[in-house]
Amino acid sequence: MVPYRLDVVSLSPDAFSSLGGLGIIKRALDTNIAELFLHNPRDFAFDRYRKVDDEPYGGGPGMLLKPEPIFSAIESIPLKERRKVIMMCPQGKPLQQQDLQRWSLEQDQLILICGQYEGFDERIRTLVDEEISIGDFILTGGELPAMVIINGLIRLLPGSLGDKNSLLEESHNNFLLDYPQYTRPENYRGMKVPDILRSGNHKAIADWRQRKREERTKNRRPDLYASWLSKKS
Repeated sequence: MVPYRLDVVSLSPDAFSSLGGLGIIKRALDTNIAELFLHNPRDFAFDRYRKVDDEPYGGGPGMLLKPEPIFSAIESIPLKERRKVIMMCPQGKPLQQQDLQRWSLEQDQLILICGQYEGFDERIRTLVDEEISIGDFILTGGELPAMVIINGLIRLLPGSLGDKNSLLEESHNNFLLDYPQYTRPENYRGMKVPDILRSGNHKAIADWRQRKREERTKNRRPDLYASWLSKKS
């Protein structure tokens, strides 16, 4: 099996060392289901100070990432035919489970560009296929969003999870949240496992779970519920 290739362009490559300690992600990297490569733009800066940022033309606060080191870093990466270049950006499209599923199936390589400082020189966007945000808030850099994508994508790759069926009914698949789940003990501090789950009637259990998914999504995420109704109709 050819591993899925993940390339990250980041000024803080050490931030990604924690991924090697996460069970499913570690196993996928160790068994060559996926491979992770880190590229520091400072290694591609051409001046003696390895400068990667500069003041914006026209004035304004903060510093912008310069185009030359980012372009050079991207151009140094071996490219697969089925690839996407993703920019981590607060202006980007909100990340959804469907994006992770799409990239896991349609691509063999993701190149993730992490920003810092005030943002990117606009010309860097010419390298990018998609801009992605993980929420309407500002972080100090794109490293955490990139790790979110890496985590969410790797677990979708064949062989990453012991039971591939565990992916089928997760929250956000088909726009619905997950149903309530229980384990032993049957009665804990007066809170009992619903009788239906102990009935052994698989059809009734499946119907109950689907009903609970719909109820939970309608109550907690009416936006997702509306999307589900639209897709269902």
